[in-house]
Amino acid sequence: MGAIDAELADKLVDVVHELMPAARRIAALANVPDPFSKPFLRRVESNGAATGFMIDPVMIHSSAELDAAFSALDKEPPDARPAQFADPEGCRTAVRYRLPAASFVRDFADQGGLLSYGSDEADAYRKAATYVDKILKGAKPVDLPLQQPTKFELVINLKTV
Repeated sequence: MGAIDAELADKLVDVVHELMPAARRIAALANVPDPFSKPFLRRVESNGAATGFMIDPVMIHSSAELDAAFSALDKEPPDARPAQFADPEGCRTAVRYRLPAASFVRDFADQGGLLSYGSDEADAYRKAATYVDKILKGAKPVDLPLQQPTKFELVINLKTV
């Protein structure tokens, strides 16, 4: 997990804390096959402890397991759910169970999730286009500097609030 990804996991917990200061329990949903799941959970648990949240990790292997995961959460509903992935089905399931959900990807909020906080995809694509241009003009990819996102956006879905 890169430094930016780690900071985004921390920031996601911070944003949930700011929006829901009375929240005490968060279910952190992570997609097991995704290699960033474990580092994501470590960061969420670490920052959650620092902000007073109890973190319940929920590990799933595919979107087919979402209903079962949310049904289990329904017995003792958490106050919020940061999600490590932006699965549209995960968002629809969160909305169906009326559970505030947050993710790194804007589409999550656009599809009905409570919020997203992450890098600006359009800005990243513009930067990628400059790399493609340089490579097509003869630059060696290995000689190009690694770029990290510099523009981030917070999207709050007011229909979900």
